[in-house]
Amino acid sequence: MSEPVYRYLGARAALRRAMVGGVIAAAGLALVPAVVSPFQLLFATEMLIQCLFALAFNLLFGITGLLSFGQAAYFGVGGYLAALALVHGWTGILGVLLLSTVGAALAGLVLGYCCVRLNEIYFAMLTLAFGQMLYAGAWQWAEVTGGSDGILGVPRPPLRLLGLTLPLDTGLAFYVLVATVVLLATLFLWGVATSPFGLMLRAIREKPERAEFVGIPVHRYRLAAFVLSAACTGLAGALVVLLGHTATPEMLFWTKSAEPVMMSLLGGAKVFLGPALGVLVYAWLKEWLSSRLVDYWMLVMGLIVVGCGLFFRGGLCGALVVWWSARLAQRMSYVSTRDPQPDQIVRADGSS
Repeated sequence: MSEPVYRYLGARAALRRAMVGGVIAAAGLALVPAVVSPFQLLFATEMLIQCLFALAFNLLFGITGLLSFGQAAYFGVGGYLAALALVHGWTGILGVLLLSTVGAALAGLVLGYCCVRLNEIYFAMLTLAFGQMLYAGAWQWAEVTGGSDGILGVPRPPLRLLGLTLPLDTGLAFYVLVATVVLLATLFLWGVATSPFGLMLRAIREKPERAEFVGIPVHRYRLAAFVLSAACTGLAGALVVLLGHTATPEMLFWTKSAEPVMMSLLGGAKVFLGPALGVLVYAWLKEWLSSRLVDYWMLVMGLIVVGCGLFFRGGLCGALVVWWSARLAQRMSYVSTRDPQPDQIVRADGSS
């Protein structure tokens, strides 16, 4: 069978898996409003946005192998662009989401061009420096950003689509919008991660020197991943502003950049949906620890993340994959020992 046929069959199988996964995810998201309270629905909306934030970050960390400590910069850029556009009435809600995505992508293109030329700790420190630079700019440029107070009272206009006007002033309506946007963005990120482009990123993650030696333009691929990650992060920032009606400088602070790092480490960076599991675990631990250890919960949370990194190198999803693989191997070994060997098969006449 020729190579183009293999590629065609592989693309069809990947598309089929994406469709099945998308349908299952859509069905699960549709059931959430029926089984939770209004407060829990608000919490679920926030968790969906955090999942998009973590998955966008993991395109850099888990797939490309670049640890960014400045991901909140693009989260804040997207959030502030959305707030400014809505406060001044420049565009509708779909235009706001597009503006935040494109604006964060452009910021990622400019800053990423400088960052992707460095490796490991140097890359991480430079992203942190750029993130803090934007945080200081948002804090000082009070005429535009509102300074330390931020931009308050951001409106949430109705959704105008195909001649219809759909109000988003209720928690249920906004949840439907967020669930739809996050699902589409997740499918996009999954498509990127499983495409030949994503395979190139994984090759760069494992052996960047060898990838460059065989002719892969490492810096270009890293920059492309950086821009895509920044774009999806900016989209998450816009959704957060629409949820809370506020954009503040804390959206760009380095502690916000630490959240997707911990989520990816908890859930598993090398499994695509691992950071999504990490979001749920992180939110549960934060709520449980802060209610019992008011003053020291952040210390305990840090110790848990460090312990997970030391003893579960692949995170919780990685540990589950290893456990399931070992169980399958054990089962296959048990089945193979029960199968008769060729020299043990007895014929009908009694001879072997």
